[in-house]
Amino acid sequence: MRNAEPISTPKTASIALRLLGLVRPLTLPMCGAVLIGSLGHLCTIFIPVLGGYILLGAMGLPQLMPFHLLIAAIAACAVCRSVFRYLEQRLNHYIAFRLLAVIRDRVFGALRRLSPARVEGRDKGDLISMITADIELIEVFYAHTISPVLIAVLVSASVCAFLASLHPLLALAAAVAYFSIAALIPRIGAKGTAAAGDSYRKALGEQSAFMLDSLRGVDQTIQYGDGAARLARLRQLSAGLSRTQGRIKAAESRSAALKTAAILLFSAMLFAAGFLLLRAGQLDYASVLLAAVAVPGSFAPVSAVADLSSGLVQTFASAARIFALLDETPAVEEVTNGKEVPCQGMACEKITFGYNKPASTSVMAGPDTPSQTAPGPTLRELDFRLPEGRIVGICGDSGSGKSTLLKLLMRFWDVDAGRVTMSGEDVKGVNTSCLRGLQSYMTQETQMFSGSLLDNIRLAKPSADMGEVVLACEKASILPFIESLPDGLDTQVGELGERLSSGERQRIGLARAFLSGAPLMLLDEPTSNLDSLNESAILRALCEGSGRSQTVLLLSHRKSTLRVAEEIYEMESGALSLKDKEK
Repeated sequence: MRNAEPISTPKTASIALRLLGLVRPLTLPMCGAVLIGSLGHLCTIFIPVLGGYILLGAMGLPQLMPFHLLIAAIAACAVCRSVFRYLEQRLNHYIAFRLLAVIRDRVFGALRRLSPARVEGRDKGDLISMITADIELIEVFYAHTISPVLIAVLVSASVCAFLASLHPLLALAAAVAYFSIAALIPRIGAKGTAAAGDSYRKALGEQSAFMLDSLRGVDQTIQYGDGAARLARLRQLSAGLSRTQGRIKAAESRSAALKTAAILLFSAMLFAAGFLLLRAGQLDYASVLLAAVAVPGSFAPVSAVADLSSGLVQTFASAARIFALLDETPAVEEVTNGKEVPCQGMACEKITFGYNKPASTSVMAGPDTPSQTAPGPTLRELDFRLPEGRIVGICGDSGSGKSTLLKLLMRFWDVDAGRVTMSGEDVKGVNTSCLRGLQSYMTQETQMFSGSLLDNIRLAKPSADMGEVVLACEKASILPFIESLPDGLDTQVGELGERLSSGERQRIGLARAFLSGAPLMLLDEPTSNLDSLNESAILRALCEGSGRSQTVLLLSHRKSTLRVAEEIYEMESGALSLKDKEK
């Protein structure tokens, strides 16, 4: 996990402005929430003020209105305060949840745009923490920050106007008090917590990644007795998280103590100012009384703003991580205004490629992403042709660059030099959707999704009917297995396909490849987990497919798999050489 720089004030302001920019389409409900919330707080303040007028009437001084109307007004304010509070919260949370949905949509769009190159090797637990906990924390800004700040401004201005009608000095003293409590004291109390909040979010992501890794590998942990070591590491991560959280809580306590002391101090100062003005003959008893009952309740809005500072530390840290993801530049830009081409073979023309790209500074850059690791498999001046309608095989040791070649053919990465072509056209100028539609790609590890076998197979072609699914399963030599299950294709595979063996998962991957119907099949070790009987059935299906002008590129270290290839290349240290096919 990379060490992050503390979130500076300019960066915090920039993040706040970006978050505010998302509110623009919801300006009307936001204005409604602010207006209703302000009216609610003013109702709270008016109750003691109206009570003050009743007291003035009891003292024989002029009243604002008749006694019965004052009582009715107090009752109306009490009822309206409850209604306004409900409506304000309803509007604020409506805005927050709408905007969280927008942010989630943008995050998933960014993941799609960055995949697979920028996401490859990323800690999945940290990523899950980002798209769940980090996004949820932004709710604090939209539901409990924007409108409370604006409400505090409106209510404070209204109270200051009321006090100014009594005496300008009271209004000035109140303005200083409101500004100090809402703006100055939180900065003093929460000084230095921005870096702690950023560290806390990153440490939480690291702990989530470790927990996910531990849960997935619990069998191996038990088998090799590594439980004590992993528990020690978990305790270390938890202790670090607790220390960081402790610093944040300590800052919250300091800020709360300072705020309470400031409210009491400024209240006393305002009372003293009123008394001095009374002694000087610039105020009468009625004005002093009204100021005394209006001031205490008027601190509630600015007090709520002061309480936001500690929570916003983590909110802005989370927003920074999300915006870093949204701002990440993809390794390969999707082509939408390029050419549509048929599948008439592919070729690599003197391509050179290596993973040793400049290190990314994005939050997406995990410790194992290719952009940050030492140079991986490198292809140098590689020439290769994949003719239409043929089965071509490539053999080679692990790490020789076979899988990298497939990723370049799929344009998951762009080559550093040379070019990759589809039907004679550089893939950089071919529409990405067209290129993907012409290819079916099976990786060494078939990814299974929670759901049924049918759902997982139809991933390759959601519109496929049952006849197409059954035919694909038959070609992948998994139909007998499926028919032996009580629920057949409706059988649930479990998380990550945990209810299936590695061979069964591999055949599901092959079934997807067959179902897609793409004219070009790119298969990476498609039979590595299969027995000879299933391997033969699958190879026979591949041969039949090639007879219908289907092109197949087959990567395998098994000689028995490559026997169906019409041409076999050997890859060594990123270079290809044509190999004589064994009789």
